[in-house]
Amino acid sequence: MNIQPLLEALGIQEDAARALAGDIRTQIAELQARLREADTHLEHLAITRKTVTALADRLPAQIGSPDLPEHPDYPRILAVFNEVTGPLRARDVCEALDHELLPKNIEGTRAKLKRLVKLDVLTEADTGSFTRRQ
Repeated sequence: MNIQPLLEALGIQEDAARALAGDIRTQIAELQARLREADTHLEHLAITRKTVTALADRLPAQIGSPDLPEHPDYPRILAVFNEVTGPLRARDVCEALDHELLPKNIEGTRAKLKRLVKLDVLTEADTGSFTRRQ
């Protein structure tokens, strides 16, 4: 019995499998490089966020808002409302401030929004939906 054709067919399949494995390894290496770049970018953004948040404590009170409470979140909350046209919920503001979306953080943000309503800086369009006072 001549097994040479069988061995040749097997060799062709091995070569194809080797080529496929090589292509996949190349793709994995490219994806790992992209992942490293994305991780580095995320680290830089986290450092920037920490720096900006730390500096927010040192910002002077906003001109034109002398009654604004002395907490670094209030100017940041107003900045969020300056960037949008529609109403926002406490969860949306919390997310924009990059606070962890935990009930205590959302409720704390809601309390700040309610305080800004009492100060006539924001209005509560619908229950739980806040907009900048016009």
